[in-house]
Amino acid sequence: MSYIGAIDQGTTSTRFMIFDQAGSVIAAAQKEHNQILPQAGWVEHDPLEILRATDAVIKEALSTAGLVGRDLAAIGITNQRETTVAWNAMTGVPLGSAIVWQDTRSQSILDEITPDSARQITHKTGLPLAPYFSASKMSWMLRNSATVSSARDQQELRFGTIDSWLVWNLSEDNIHVTDVSNASRTLLMNLQTLNWDEELLAIFDIPLDSLASIKSSSEIYGYTDPNGVFGARIPIAGIVGDQHAALLGQLCFEKGESKTTYGTGNFALINTGTEIIRSKKGLLTTLAFKLGDEPANYALEGSVAVTGSAVQWLRDQLGIIEKSSDVETLAKSVPDNGGVYFVPAFSGLFAPYWRGDARGVIVGLTRAATKAHIARATLEAICYQTLDVIRAMEEETGVRIKVLRVDGGITQNQLCMQMQADILQTEVSRPIVAETTALGAAYAAGLAVGIWRDKSELKTQWRESNRWKPEITAEVAEAGLHNWSKAIERTLNWI
Repeated sequence: MSYIGAIDQGTTSTRFMIFDQAGSVIAAAQKEHNQILPQAGWVEHDPLEILRATDAVIKEALSTAGLVGRDLAAIGITNQRETTVAWNAMTGVPLGSAIVWQDTRSQSILDEITPDSARQITHKTGLPLAPYFSASKMSWMLRNSATVSSARDQQELRFGTIDSWLVWNLSEDNIHVTDVSNASRTLLMNLQTLNWDEELLAIFDIPLDSLASIKSSSEIYGYTDPNGVFGARIPIAGIVGDQHAALLGQLCFEKGESKTTYGTGNFALINTGTEIIRSKKGLLTTLAFKLGDEPANYALEGSVAVTGSAVQWLRDQLGIIEKSSDVETLAKSVPDNGGVYFVPAFSGLFAPYWRGDARGVIVGLTRAATKAHIARATLEAICYQTLDVIRAMEEETGVRIKVLRVDGGITQNQLCMQMQADILQTEVSRPIVAETTALGAAYAAGLAVGIWRDKSELKTQWRESNRWKPEITAEVAEAGLHNWSKAIERTLNWI
């Protein structure tokens, strides 16, 4: 039996999961890391804390499975995507905190870009001009950090998304690589050439020598350091951004297949095959994945900034629940939302609105409203935001999504998934392995080293765990959507 290890480095925690050839989970370990919030709109992570967490979960999962590093045929890496780290190539020391994808501090840099340049960026990358993506984060570091600009002047600067940071530190030769899915989220990679684009680099003033080499999502990039946490020389053979990895984990290899992942944010992707579809509905045109020498697959994506993190907000900022899983019991204690709607636009609205001026609102409050109604409105907000992007996706592609394939932590919440089926008026299906992000990274790595022969062999592994069917009428669902749309309007023009 051969095993594949997958590092899943997310926004709030790091996991290491070990899979067997049947795609079953052998062992898993998870560790949260701190969310650093220096001021409004700023979100940071400590790159060294992430490395420590990665080492810890690898050791724990291997120990739980009764395995050692050399038992793994390969490892894959999946990661929170646009979050950006700068480090010194000579010392390997990070040059400050990582700037997280949710961070909006670089909006002023984007405001300087001319309309002509903005159109050029969107055409080449498929992405809107937003601080969500990595390029303006890099520009901000160069302008505001003396250590970053000094490293650039000494030609010792390395920029990377979290995948690059992990590979640099895990590999025996400090390899600086990324894959096409992560590179496609920077505003610096040309969708057609799959290379860094000189004109885009010039617009953001990013030096080419600071960036990683762009590779496919499934190939042997190098090997782990035998003196490191694995204690063995193991192929690093898969790198896939988290949402693209979930698309692989849900085995959405063909054009028209889609998935929705519920994590800190919420991300729906539909595979558009080898065709680049340029969105007119506020969706993102992005790379889906590239498996070895095969042609790249593209996707349309609907991104929602705050879903699971809204539940964390109830826990950490409001203190109305002790742990995230308590939200289901609290929300179940009332039969409906009591007229309360919550739009968690903490850092603006993402797809399909793309309104950086929006901020969060709770509306419809009366004296009868309780924390249970707010909890229920929070779960409904997750579902309504998903509906917004799914409808845009269907209009864009002309494909009616008959069954919504879902994965991620919130899918363990039975009430939320039933709400999703009701609000969307579509059946919702969850696979047995709900953490498909890590599974997708394992698939990418396993294909590269021959654990699985090809995609058709993987197709036989998908199994359904749960299915939810709508339990309310379309008229009731539409009435709720009408109120949700009114709540969205209240979030606009705050900034």
